[in-house]
Parts: sequence; structure tokens; C-alpha cells
Amino acid sequence: MRLVNTLTATTAHGRPATPPSSGEDRLAAINAHLTEPSRLTPVDADRLAEVAAELRVLFGATGHVHTVASRLNDLLIRHRAVPSLHGDPPVLAFHAPDATLVEAWTGDLGTALAMVIGVGQSARLGRCEADNCALVFFDTTRNASRRFCDLSCQNRAKASAYRARRATR
Repeated sequence: MRLVNTLTATTAHGRPATPPSSGEDRLAAINAHLTEPSRLTPVDADRLAEVAAELRVLFGATGHVHTVASRLNDLLIRHRAVPSLHGDPPVLAFHAPDATLVEAWTGDLGTALAMVIGVGQSARLGRCEADNCALVFFDTTRNASRRFCDLSCQNRAKASAYRARRATR
């Protein structure tokens, strides 16, 4: 979710947001969320921004599960996502051992989302319902009832609804 939000969100928490627009800026934004710098290049960061845009449409589309599944399948096929054990010690990954970094990241991200959808939990892939917020999230609540990306958006929405109710009295 963080990759999708970082590279594609145009509004966040009620304010305009400007996603990074160059490979260098995208790479810096990606690395800002990692504990150690990636081996990605600016070109890779541009390709990941395209993937993030494709993944964004999967969130909040619970009424269109078959369309989401079809799009996700296409993405997984294009990026050669296949389960394999590789490394020392062997680690399960969802990309070929010779995959590029973009294919590896995309395969792993896409497979994780496919697993969520495949076990009937697509409703947990949400989009913030607050005005002027385009962030996506994975709902970890017990009853899958989350509607906002975080507490600040929830508070903004509730305060706005309260003001609207007071204005009609």
C-alpha cells in the first residue's frame, strides 16, 4: 500500500499531494520508506510507478472482483510471477530467480494482493472515504469495517458531518 500511496496519490489527508514525477524523485521516495537503500535505478522507479498505478485500481473495487482478478492476473503474467525457492537459505518468493528488481517487487506485491482476494478478503483492500484523500489501505479490523486511511481522516470526516448536521438545525 505504501508504494501505491507514495507513487500515485494526488490528495492525502485533505490536502493536495504531488506524487514524485521523475525517476530520481520516485527513487528517493521509495528509499525513504526502506530501512536500507534499494538497488533500484531511476528507470526502475519509473516502472514501479506504472505498476503502482495499476495496483491502485484494485483497492476499493469490491463490487468488481472478477475485473480486479483479471487485471491482477494480467499483471502477474506480464511480470513472470511464479512461486520459487531461491537464495541461501532458500526463501519462498513469487518471482523467478533471474527476475529484474521490478519484476521481483511486482511479482511479490501482486501475489500478496492475489492471496488476499483469493481467500475472499477483497473488501479489506480499501480506499479512504474522506474528502480529498486518495490513500489506499489494508483493513485489519476484526469486522472489516474500516473506512478511512487513518485517524486524522476519520476525525476530519466526522467533524465535517457534525458541522453539516448543525447547519441544518
